[in-house]
Amino acid sequence: MTHDHKGNTLKLKWLGIDTYRENIIFMRSDCDICISEGFTALTRLLISHKGKTIVATLDVVHSDLIAHGQAALSEIAFKRLDAFEGDEITVTHLDPIVSLSDVRAKIYGKKLDDSAFYRIISDINKGYYSDIELSAFISACAGDNLDLDEITGLTKAMVNTGSKLNWNTDKVLDKHCIGGLPGNRTTPIVVSIIAAAGLTIPKTSSRAITSPAGTADTMETITNVNLTIDKLKEVVQKEGGCIAWGGIVNLSPSDDILISVEKALDIDSEGQMIASVLSKKAAAGSTHVVIDMPVGKTAKVRTEKDALKLQYYFTAVGKSLGLNIEVLITDGSQPVGRGIGPSLEAMDIIAVLKNEKDAPKDLKEKAEIIAGAMFELCEASKQGEGVLLAKQILESGKAWDKFHNICLAQGGFMTPVHAQYKMDILASNSGVVKEIDNRRLAKVAKLAGAPKTPSSGIYFCAPIGTKVSENQVLYTVYSEAEGELNYALEYINSSNPIIIIE
Repeated sequence: MTHDHKGNTLKLKWLGIDTYRENIIFMRSDCDICISEGFTALTRLLISHKGKTIVATLDVVHSDLIAHGQAALSEIAFKRLDAFEGDEITVTHLDPIVSLSDVRAKIYGKKLDDSAFYRIISDINKGYYSDIELSAFISACAGDNLDLDEITGLTKAMVNTGSKLNWNTDKVLDKHCIGGLPGNRTTPIVVSIIAAAGLTIPKTSSRAITSPAGTADTMETITNVNLTIDKLKEVVQKEGGCIAWGGIVNLSPSDDILISVEKALDIDSEGQMIASVLSKKAAAGSTHVVIDMPVGKTAKVRTEKDALKLQYYFTAVGKSLGLNIEVLITDGSQPVGRGIGPSLEAMDIIAVLKNEKDAPKDLKEKAEIIAGAMFELCEASKQGEGVLLAKQILESGKAWDKFHNICLAQGGFMTPVHAQYKMDILASNSGVVKEIDNRRLAKVAKLAGAPKTPSSGIYFCAPIGTKVSENQVLYTVYSEAEGELNYALEYINSSNPIIIIE
């Protein structure tokens, strides 16, 4: 995009406005440039500064917050332009974004080819799409609106527009959980087992989208997860594995942009989920990937029919990318582990790795099953013997040693802590726990503050089959603010029981 608007210059003023990922420029309504160029609120503009260019959305100011001849930028826009207060910027119209015609075609039900997805994802990475336009693309692809060819095309576009890692080995392991279950934080345990066995597992993980915690959120209560590519490579070379946030290393960068909008919309698109998972795996240089797919009435995947469809899609798309995929269909009827929320889940992880007597048995066993499947998939063990190998490594203490060393290599080891305020939720009657609403339990943890305040969340102690008496503690809600604790309690008391006791 070339423009000749050298006279469209303004001096920057710092206002300190945080707009998260969205580039925003603030200009006076009576600014000469606004008047001469016909700029109005929400116009998309091209902003240039010392050879760097970004696209920003215009917010019009009807006051003296900024002076004539000045403009202000959101914090992220300042950062992306490497600009400071007093610097000059050039402001011009943004040429029409061609790929938006592809988005409109998808909105009206047209099937998109690989080149269309490449155009869309390239423009998203360049910052050309506003949150409104991103929302349109996400909504157009939501539900069952992408077929297998389109999911494959979207995945390839996401891989090919970001960085790729090469580990110079023919076996690079990885895993992913589809989600939908509170807790279930197996990844750090699995990575530690696999790396302790001498295999390579450079794990990059997401932050929470619609859940109370993602693996990156949980690990951040223990160690640094914001690793550069060079640092990530250094850790993996030294320890065989890492557990890092994927967003900072530019692997499938469009994924994190899309996730940030999906989170705001509270949407998990089936096709985009597959593309998200597998694009990150392929970009990270993975060769063998195990997918954990919990299935249950209130999990993300609710029926066996849906699970089998996703299993096929994951395997087929993975094959097109050269990945060896195994999908494990697992029990999604209830939380795994006791902690729900970053710090509380981290406590579970440490307890399992240290082989503490009161460590959650279900979390330990599931981690062993996933690690065992990974050993068998890459032929590091004989078929049927993977779980035993994983169990031996975990119970020997080698996995804990490896985890601790990985944390130190990533930047240090911290001990997770509980939030300041807590409230016990008691059984209203005696009986046996028959059913748990995972979605509503997760919402309680979010209302309490997770993952924004990492120490907030739930300590869960009433799995299905537990015999309870009246007034027995079912779970404890933790929060860093009394107000949020009260919000959570109001929600708990607002409708049907989250835990059904008969």
